[in-house]
Amino acid sequence: MAELRFFFGTMGSGKSTQALQIRHNLAARGLNVILTTQLDRQAGKVSSRLGVEAEAEIVDTKLNLFELARTAFEASGLDAMVCDEAQFYEPKQIEQLAQVVDDLHVDVYAFGLLTSFQGELFPGTARLLELADERNQVQVEARCWCGSRATHNARLVNGIQVYSGALKVVGDTTDEEKEEAVEVTYELMCRKHWHAGLRRRQGEQLELLDQQTGPAEVIDLPLNTPTS
Repeated sequence: MAELRFFFGTMGSGKSTQALQIRHNLAARGLNVILTTQLDRQAGKVSSRLGVEAEAEIVDTKLNLFELARTAFEASGLDAMVCDEAQFYEPKQIEQLAQVVDDLHVDVYAFGLLTSFQGELFPGTARLLELADERNQVQVEARCWCGSRATHNARLVNGIQVYSGALKVVGDTTDEEKEEAVEVTYELMCRKHWHAGLRRRQGEQLELLDQQTGPAEVIDLPLNTPTS
């Protein structure tokens, strides 16, 4: 019986490596597999930090994953889909993956992060948790700089931890207002130190307000930032 399986973990926990391993094992048995990804380090591929990679279908917001699977199923048969970076998929695309399982009886293996740099579930991840037949945490534990188990993915802009901004950012970008390069990096943190950074930023905001005599430009750092 076909199932929708969701494997989740922090950055650096080996999700892409496991996705590539499953795809390799299935293909080695002569099975037909579709590999998909979005915003991977290598465009058009699923890549692992260990240096392993494979060609993949790119999932943009308009791609209908059920139609992609059905076309392959009717043309030459389809035994499985392996979907990396699934946290970036649209909720409706997660529903399409469930339809692949239910209507085509094709196994789907989805891999992704649980939470964003804002400490909240990605919309795609939330739908996967709601619909998946199996939910499995990747067992390779990444560590915070303090040595504790990492649970959060922190975004740093020019070395400073941030809590607001675009949900999907994977590398260096440009500040359009200042026309200068902006270095965007990510760091694994435990819950304690992710929250410590948030409290520090909020404290800096309050200190800035105390120092100003006129109307202040307030930095918005809410605990629950809406994602659109």
